[in-house]
Amino acid sequence: MKRLFKISFLAMILMFVVACGSDDNGANNADGGADSVTLKLAHTGAEEHQYHLASEKFKELVEEKSDGAINVDIHPNATLGSEEDAIEQVMDGSVEMTTVAPDSSYANTVPEMDVFGMPYIFKDREHAYSVLDGEIGQELLDLAEDHNMKGLGYWEIGFRHITNDEKEIEKPEDMKGLKVRVQPSPVWENHMKALDANPTPVDFNELYSALDQGIVDGQENPLPTIDSMKLYEVQDYISLTGHTYNPAVVLMNKGTWDGLDEGQQAVIEEAIEETTKYHRELLAEKEDEIIEMLEENGVTITEPDREAFSEATREVKASIDEVPEDLVERIENEQ
Repeated sequence: MKRLFKISFLAMILMFVVACGSDDNGANNADGGADSVTLKLAHTGAEEHQYHLASEKFKELVEEKSDGAINVDIHPNATLGSEEDAIEQVMDGSVEMTTVAPDSSYANTVPEMDVFGMPYIFKDREHAYSVLDGEIGQELLDLAEDHNMKGLGYWEIGFRHITNDEKEIEKPEDMKGLKVRVQPSPVWENHMKALDANPTPVDFNELYSALDQGIVDGQENPLPTIDSMKLYEVQDYISLTGHTYNPAVVLMNKGTWDGLDEGQQAVIEEAIEETTKYHRELLAEKEDEIIEMLEENGVTITEPDREAFSEATREVKASIDEVPEDLVERIENEQ
């Protein structure tokens, strides 16, 4: 009887050890070992969108540099919710990462990010990159830490242009009365009102259907977005206004970041930086190809009077109290 008791007791201990050894909260690396990390990265773009192209490159680099110890699980197409949902999920830790437009829902959390919705604040790409890669860009990223997030860097969305299905847009007066989809942020409402257009907030993942159904007449986005989301199928005119430049802010839950060791953090930072360089070059090459494709699809492309648009929207910069005046001045004066 005692022998049977001992055998049963030893069996129970063995089962306990096996169970403990397998309970690693799902953190198994590619080889089945422990101490690996899986990062869920949620975004609202399609598989052809800028968000996804960058996310895939980031995943490739992270998994390669970490020898499979850090895995990236990408959730595109707003499968985990809108950009607002993704930001909230990163803040509460239910999703580890996201990449979003700074002057959309993210500006409702970090109001200073509305600076990216201010018209013609950037002269060209070189000016934008100088700001993002320097002190100002880092200061803006650091604001995420007040909201339980880590700002990791900036990928590319691009210079935004206006599309519609009504008419060619050559001068500001042509915008009058158009229902234009805008991002849910005060700067965009003020921007369109300055052009006598009717700003209409629509979630990005609902944009195509809103255009198709005539809920809005037009929208504004970079050429790669117009291409990847196939907006040219429901828009006949594109005006190359280049009115704002958008990066894609990359965010991680602060607790997740703090839980990584120094080596893992270094892998993430290196992958972010390399992805940024790759992404900028890739999208710059694609723009000429996209314009050619749009023309082949019967889209009318117009070169508007940008100076007139800049003048018509000049007061928008002063209308957003949440964006410090000195931040606007520093950006405009950046070389």
